[in-house]
Amino acid sequence: MKQVKLKVTLLDVTKDSIDLIYASARQCYSKLSASEITKNRVPLYKKENFIKKVVSSGHESITEHAKFTFSVEGISRVTTHQLVRHRLASYSQQSQRYVGFDDIPYIIPPVIKNNKKAQRYFLDTMKQVENAYKELIKIFESEAKNRETKNQDVRYILPSCVETKIVISMNCRELLHFFRLRCCARAQWEIRNLAREMLKICKKKLPAVFCEAGPKCVQLGYCPEGQFSCGRYPVKR
Repeated sequence: MKQVKLKVTLLDVTKDSIDLIYASARQCYSKLSASEITKNRVPLYKKENFIKKVVSSGHESITEHAKFTFSVEGISRVTTHQLVRHRLASYSQQSQRYVGFDDIPYIIPPVIKNNKKAQRYFLDTMKQVENAYKELIKIFESEAKNRETKNQDVRYILPSCVETKIVISMNCRELLHFFRLRCCARAQWEIRNLAREMLKICKKKLPAVFCEAGPKCVQLGYCPEGQFSCGRYPVKR
């Protein structure tokens, strides 16, 4: 049994994203094709300024041509169940059917970790689950006919806090949408932490697109959450 922490690693980003997005956007207003536009020598800062202008005006379709791929570890299945609701993305998640555990990795919520009594109860329960998991594995390993299916059935005893690993690919437009929802103070704490780590990477790699990205109140200038507002921005009346 071991507590793990969130780790987000950039695996891949579309090559020459700025050139690709710029040419795609320019073609909308030009007689030239995107392939011809890419041959023109335009300073990087001009490309970036043009992209910022187009994106800030709300024309985000041009950003769909570029995508990011992240490796995420130290995340619970509570959060991956929320994550996969963002359907304009691709996911590859570690399988509990094929991957068993010697020491069950888990994520503990801050509200429980910061309460000694709650933390003790949580850890005691996790220890009981881990012991039961190992005993069930032993039982079915001794039965040849059930050996191949032991993980897929024994995993039913595992709680939602168990760590999983997942690869996420999203185009830039979907990432902008993801950040609007999941960087919000009202988002569940774990997926909010994930979104913030992803946003840091995106801002560093592609600032022309993500320089103003974040919770929806940042773009709107007001909070649309009504009575649930965190108070960062005024509520629209």
